[in-house]
Amino acid sequence: MNRRDFLKTAATLAALGVVSKVAGAVKQTSAGAAGKSGPADLVAIRGGEPEEMFDRAIRELGGMEKFVKKGQTVLVKPNIGWDRPVEAAANTNPKLVARIVRRCKEAGAKEVYVFDTTCSRWDLAYKSSGIAEAARKEGAIVVGGDSASDKGYLEKYYVDVENPNGRRLKKFKWHRLVKDCDVFINVPVLKHHGGPGMTSAMKNLMGTVSKGTQRYFHANDLNQCIADICAYRKPDLNVIDAYRVMVKRGPRGVDSSDVKLLKYQLLGTDIVALDTAAAAVIGFDHRRIGHIALGEKLGLGTRNLKKLNIKRITV
Repeated sequence: MNRRDFLKTAATLAALGVVSKVAGAVKQTSAGAAGKSGPADLVAIRGGEPEEMFDRAIRELGGMEKFVKKGQTVLVKPNIGWDRPVEAAANTNPKLVARIVRRCKEAGAKEVYVFDTTCSRWDLAYKSSGIAEAARKEGAIVVGGDSASDKGYLEKYYVDVENPNGRRLKKFKWHRLVKDCDVFINVPVLKHHGGPGMTSAMKNLMGTVSKGTQRYFHANDLNQCIADICAYRKPDLNVIDAYRVMVKRGPRGVDSSDVKLLKYQLLGTDIVALDTAAAAVIGFDHRRIGHIALGEKLGLGTRNLKKLNIKRITV
């Protein structure tokens, strides 16, 4: 990281109330809760376990009842892309997914679904990540996500949609759960990615399309396609898991040296702002993550965190 990039990252970290001694390593946050008066636009919380951080942070956004009403159908969309254990930080933390499912049920959700279009074989990824077991224990309906080897699954679960707001992604195959749910909760893991540079809230929506559409992304301006999919339907709530963070050799990772224990979570509705903040947490310059700026150009949110009411919490 050169001096200009370091200063830009430091400025974004300062907006979050975070001091970083070295790039990519969060060392300190402001004590207690801080921010402007009124409802929070973005919550940045660190220092606790995934469940307690979520419970504390969602209260700052008005509680789960603000997002989920009685009788609604909810889709919780984690990253379950890889046949890797929890410690590898390749997938969303299962404890966080389970707690979100529980709070949705308590808020009166009729059904809570969990799914991802995976990179590894879906049954292996769902098991080794721990997400399928954890979600089912809380009453979620876990739906498989591998369409490539099963044409029947593709025809049953994916639908063709037109995307008038897309610049490059004009049409694609989209999972019915995302199309039909009342509430869409996006729960990515924050990590390095060798393609677009970073996986977080925006990139996680690639797991809502068919594998054929994913191949189109990679062949037709990946960053623009990521922004385009977010323009079709923005999640109602984004919860970024930065408990264990893969800071290099993503998206799958190689060994434990790729992972840092940051114990961080970011919550909010502005997907661009959240990814801007996430880039600072992992120690990346958000200007080098192309889809973030492209999302702002499409009107999906802001990269200027100073405009937002950010609640900063240390557990």
